Amino acid sequence: MKRVLVVDDAVFMRTMIKDILTRNGFTVVGEAATGVEAVDKYNYLKPDLVTMDITMPEMDGISALKIILENDVDARVVMVSAMGQEKLIFEALGAGAVDFITKPFQPNKIIKTLTNSLNK
Repeated sequence: MKRVLVVDDAVFMRTMIKDILTRNGFTVVGEAATGVEAVDKYNYLKPDLVTMDITMPEMDGISALKIILENDVDARVVMVSAMGQEKLIFEALGAGAVDFITKPFQPNKIIKTLTNSLNK
């Protein structure tokens, strides 16, 4: 069972990702609305994978990604970005993200990206 932590400051985005994942055999073990919360929940839940929104209040996704990787070098984090955030995506990949998905979501692309990320 693939255990995922879903991180996004928008409740409806978390719900959308959670629905797509649960319908496709993933288990959502937790949700977080900020980077700070994401780091805490990652350390507590130890998920197999994290979907991490790039732009959030308190602490952005790239900062949270770096802290998670400092604590767990094997962490698998897939960034979630809006169209037009290519610069941030490249920064996140350079910081250690395994891949990215872009909004608006295409469910089959999300599942393919996350499945591939678990196998990297």
